[in-house]
Formats: sequence, structure tokens, C-alpha cells
Amino acid sequence: MNKRRILIVGGGTAGWLTAAYLAKALRLAERPHLEVTVLESPDISTVGVGEGTFPTIRSTLQFLGIDEGRFIRETSATLKQGIRFVDWAQAPDSGGVHQFFHPFEAPFYAEDINLVPYWLLQDEATRPPFAQAMTLQQRVAEAQRAPKRAGEAPYAAPLNYAYHFDAAKLARLLADRARQLGVAHVQGTVNHVELDAGGAIRHVDTAEHGRFQADLYVDCTGFRAELIGGALGSEFKSVRDLLFVDRALACKLPFDGADTPMESCTIATAHEAGWLWEIGLNGSRGIGCVYSSQHISDERAAEILRAYCGAGHEELPMRSIPFAPGYREKQWVKNCVAVGLSAGFLEPLESTGLVLIEAAVGMIAEMLPHSGPMDAPARRFNELMTTRFDNIVNFLKLHYCLSQRPEPFWRDNANPATIPERLAELLEQWKLRPPGRFDFVLDTETFAFFNYQYILYGMGFATDLSAGRADFTQEAEATKLFAKIQRFADRALVDLPSHASLIRQINAVR
Repeated sequence: MNKRRILIVGGGTAGWLTAAYLAKALRLAERPHLEVTVLESPDISTVGVGEGTFPTIRSTLQFLGIDEGRFIRETSATLKQGIRFVDWAQAPDSGGVHQFFHPFEAPFYAEDINLVPYWLLQDEATRPPFAQAMTLQQRVAEAQRAPKRAGEAPYAAPLNYAYHFDAAKLARLLADRARQLGVAHVQGTVNHVELDAGGAIRHVDTAEHGRFQADLYVDCTGFRAELIGGALGSEFKSVRDLLFVDRALACKLPFDGADTPMESCTIATAHEAGWLWEIGLNGSRGIGCVYSSQHISDERAAEILRAYCGAGHEELPMRSIPFAPGYREKQWVKNCVAVGLSAGFLEPLESTGLVLIEAAVGMIAEMLPHSGPMDAPARRFNELMTTRFDNIVNFLKLHYCLSQRPEPFWRDNANPATIPERLAELLEQWKLRPPGRFDFVLDTETFAFFNYQYILYGMGFATDLSAGRADFTQEAEATKLFAKIQRFADRALVDLPSHASLIRQINAVR
């Protein structure tokens, strides 16, 4: 049987996750005719100031056979139950701090009643926040409790969760697992890409190890996109007219002490021209300022970041991360497919970077033909991935376009000309009904209809059901269910450990 070779150019999270996933999914150890190699440049560094992800990462890590405790210990990981948004709907000088929570847990579900309309029909002045009314996770996260107990099975919990972690450490862990699964590792830098007469990659050359040939080349070279962009010329589609932020400043601060309470959510705080992230790792905090360079200067962004970090950090070292929001409409061209930043990047909001890698590598593993041309799977892959990117653009834009903040950045985001047509259509419908499952096609979505509900109603969007009030006759039952959710939350606050104590307990195991 002929050798079937896959060459992954680039390491980091994208390269090593792709390598480990393909090795496991294609059963590399059992198939000597398959070969997966990571060609990694020794000169590329990872930011490593903290990264968040989506709950799908638990299934991915479990599929790869990585022990959850080991993952948490070796990547300085903590648990993430969602995102707390601060000052997004209104500026802080408009009367206090406005905040809302986007939990990973779906709203409470009952077969015979949908609670969302009953929350919408309550008095706006007295009803609890949407996420607090619909799930116990907001109260659990606010109390800095963990979503699980120490004795529960790996990757399982009463509440949905993801992680915060150090990306550089995750890449090392994934590399170890990939090599265990049979992936070859070569350190070298590509200095030439040769195309054949049909426009496919014939081979890549390195100064250190000469020539590499493969049946499939996976471009994980980050923003440089050396193969998919540099060699194959796949065009980049900018979404800068929809999503304005294009730079970030990042830094890392130590935790104040071993007894410091530990958040189990990302904190996203809006500022005059973007937002700040705060991610708690085990032993440190990753903090970053995301901003639009068309609305404020780099110097002003640094001032905002230093002010957030507080006194004593005037000389704080910061790493500048410029990026162009957008993606390549053709992410699989001939015998080359892009995964990670080489395929596209929108912005850090809602931690979509890693989940897009997961989606891409899952499709590659399933679609890769055993022989012959790759044109058909490439077309389908491109269709699904570009639709997924477009849908994420809609979801991210939702966070910005509903804001009432007065600064030019936020007013530009609220300008109808900058709102995607599909999102504008949905917003018009959602004025009279809440988002529902038929608004979205599951295979091309990263976020479910209830994720849109959390953002809409957290930002204060009004869905007017008053004309149909008489149709909602189960008010007494709904009231009982809302009370039941709060009783569940009361119990969870007693039963669940603090997030900090659980992380300490996991790290004490060696």
C-alpha cells in the first residue's frame, strides 16, 4: 500500500492539536501506511498570557486521551463557566456599573413550558437578570464556586464549563500527546514552497532538513499563512467594516496570594474603544486591552490597560498583538488546508479561536479521502467554514451594536450600515419574539440560540410580547419553576467547593 503523508507546517496550539487529533482519529499507530509530521520553526513564540475556550474543548481533550487533572496541572488551567460583561450596555458614568453574565449552561428546560416569554412579560424594574432567572450558573460563578466537585469524573460536572489556560503550555502538552500517538516532529523553517503545474504544492524546502513532500499540507503558520496565502494566494476577506477592533496589548500579573479568591469566568470590561479581558490562571492573571486603532492610539490603549491593572504597574511590560479581522474564503486549496490563524481570526471576544481549530480538524479527519483528488471535500470544507466564520461575525457584532455607550467607537458599531444583513433581519424579528432553534443551522453554528438570548437580554434588548400576553396562561407554573431554579442555586452554593480550593486540590496531586 502506498504511503499517505500529512505534513503540518507550524506548531503551537493549532499545529499540535491538529497533529494529535488526526493521529487519534485516523488511528495512526495501527496504520503504517499513514504518516503525520509536524514541521515546526524553532523561532516562533507563543503569547502565553492566558487564553479561554469553549466547552467543546473537554470532549476534544477526552478524545485525545489526555487526563483532565494532568491538563489542569501542566497548563496552569482554571475552570471557566462563562463571561461576565462589564460596562458594555452603558458607560459607567451613566449611573453605576452595568454588567451581565453569559453562562455556558443552557437555560432551564421544561417539556411543557418555555420560561423565556414569562421572564420577558415580567416587570423590567423588578425581575432578576435573564441569566440568573434561567440558570443557577450565574449565582455559582458570582460566588466564585467551581462547576464541579473533586470526586466527580474527569470532564464531567453538574454545570457546563471550559478552561482558562496558558497557550504555550497547552502546545507542549499536545505535542507530547501527539508524539505518543505516532506523530513525527521536525524542527525547521520553510524557505521555499514549490507548486506543480496544476497549482498544488509539490514540496516544501527547509534549510535544515531539505525537502518535504506530502499528500496533504496543513498550514498552521499563524498570521503569516505561508502556504495558503503566501504560496497559494488564497485571498483574505476582511470584516474590518463590521468588527472594528484590530489590536491587543497583553500582559501577565501574579495573583496576590495563595488565599486570593479565584474567578471561574472571563471578565470582559468595555472601554471607550473596545474592551479588556481578565483571565485567571493558576498563579497569575492574564490581562489584555483589545481596541480599534482607528478610534484610539496605541499610547491611549496602554494608558487604559495600566489604569485597569492599578497602581504599581506603571512600567508593566506589554506585548502588542496586531491582527486583521477576517478569514480566507478558500481555506482548503488543492492539497493544502489552513487551520488556526492562517485560516482566519476575528477577535478574542467569546474565545472562538480554539473552537474554530476544533471544528476544522474534525472535518479534515472525516473528509480526507484515502486516495485521489481533494477538490470535492475542499469545496464542502470551505462552504462550512466560511459560513461558520460569517455566523460568528454576527454573534460578535451583537455584543457591540446594542450598546448605548456614547463614544464614537460604540456609536459606529450601532450604525445600521455596519450591521450584517442577516443579523439585522434577526434583530427585527426578535423585537416580537425571542431567538429560537430554527433561527440557526446547527452544523455551521458555534453558538446556540440561547447564547443569543443571554447577550440580547443581558444588553437590555426589548422583545415585546404584550400583544400575546393572554396566550401565556401558565404563569403560576412558571413562577414555581423560577423559584425552583433559585432553590437549585441555593443548594449548589452549599454543595460546590470554591473554585480556588478545587484548583489547589487538583494541583496537589502528583
